[in-house]
Amino acid sequence: MIEVLIGVISGIVSGTGMGGGTILIFLLTFFMGIEQHIAQATNLIFFIPTSIVAIIVNLKNKNIYLKSAIIISIFGILGAIIGANISINMNVKVLKKAFGIFLAIIAIHEIYTIVKLYKNEKITNNKKR
Repeated sequence: MIEVLIGVISGIVSGTGMGGGTILIFLLTFFMGIEQHIAQATNLIFFIPTSIVAIIVNLKNKNIYLKSAIIISIFGILGAIIGANISINMNVKVLKKAFGIFLAIIAIHEIYTIVKLYKNEKITNNKKR
């Protein structure tokens, strides 16, 4: 049952374009006790069908710049090959710490963005008065 809940939560986050894999890896390691390497590899399998669905929906809504997407995808594949080889050869503890730092950086960036938007909105509203 926990796998179903993890899949639904990760799918929802993935469908919004926010990186459901990040949530999936955290949920698999934290709630299911799965090793980091296995959780990351599981995320890759999860990513295939969820990304296909998101691509179809976004193509229908004309939300994708195909030329840019193709170029980014080609170099993303090269980066994935390099990253997978680095990950396989990393100690699990180091990999977990690196993933945690990555999540912290994302969280700090998101908080900064929200605060910045709030301040800009407040300034705009004060100018209208």
